[in-house]
Amino acid sequence: MTRGKAVVLEEFGRPLALREYEVPPAPAGGMIVAPSHGGICGTDLHLRQGHLPIPTPLVLGHEGLGTVHELGPGAPAHDATGAPLRVGDTVMWASSIACGSCVPCRLHREPTLCEDRRTYGVNRSTGSGPELSGAWAEYIVLQPGTTVVRIGEGVDPLDAMALACAGPTVVHALHERRPVRLGETVVVQGSGPVGLAAAAFARLSGAAKVVLVGGPGNRLALAAAAGIGDVHLDVTGRGGPEAVLERVLAETGGLGADLVIECAGVPAAVAQGLTLARRGGSYLVIGQYTDAGDTLLNPHQIVYRQLDVVGSWAFTGAHLVEYVRLLPALTARFDLGSLVSSYPLHEHGAALAAVADGSVMKAVFVNTP
Repeated sequence: MTRGKAVVLEEFGRPLALREYEVPPAPAGGMIVAPSHGGICGTDLHLRQGHLPIPTPLVLGHEGLGTVHELGPGAPAHDATGAPLRVGDTVMWASSIACGSCVPCRLHREPTLCEDRRTYGVNRSTGSGPELSGAWAEYIVLQPGTTVVRIGEGVDPLDAMALACAGPTVVHALHERRPVRLGETVVVQGSGPVGLAAAAFARLSGAAKVVLVGGPGNRLALAAAAGIGDVHLDVTGRGGPEAVLERVLAETGGLGADLVIECAGVPAAVAQGLTLARRGGSYLVIGQYTDAGDTLLNPHQIVYRQLDVVGSWAFTGAHLVEYVRLLPALTARFDLGSLVSSYPLHEHGAALAAVADGSVMKAVFVNTP
């Protein structure tokens, strides 16, 4: 029987382990995929530290791209777009499957808020089987109901992986929660993958100017070199947030931005973000995915500015489909591949350390044949 290596979270706050598991037969209605690429998301750092209530041990990795290894009995003959799906095809897959029967799924039409959402690399423990249920592995078992999208031959896998989780997350936020309107000035807080995805999609959506507020400076320089963002302001630099606020006001004609998008994941950023929007503008919060604690803000800023404050949580398979559809447009305009640093699975410790200290923008595990 075929065996495959995988990176496993066995205990919170402890180093990860490289383990080997037997690859089971493809499940009825599902498939086995051999991931060639597995992305490291900031959420993975939180998972390792126990910041979310998840079961362990667990094969990590909710971002992946790979080739179809085996189709199970009754597996779909087509991907989510209707394209034929065969063994050997390169695919991406949505990280979560909504239950379809809880109140958010059934009544509110909000599958991202599903009360029983099952997510690869997040809440599928090795004890509940199958063990290979994360993308940081040589094989992953995809269950029936997984949204699978075939990747076109002209798409570089590293380009696709640059925003593998951030891209669909931003598609949900900007296509459904608060779309960018033609000609708007947009301020993005945060210069990690989610912030860069927000800045890139804002431009594709017709924003007249995109101001990227983040740090440290090397991340902003990388974003600028990739063509993402028109103005790059370092919130960690001289003068701190107060100086950045003055610059943002100057870049927006003294009025503030039409739309401010929070992608920093730092609670303190929210109070500042409210003051960056113009009166009658909008504040879209994406980055507070894990509970990093409370922050002090002035509610008068919401009322005085008459702000629309909107939150956006995660993404569904439909948002992944749209991200893949937009990849040609994204790669034609932005150098996404330059954002990626590659690591083999056995260097998982070094890869996570680089993500944690901010020395890389996007780390991706690459499995070579």
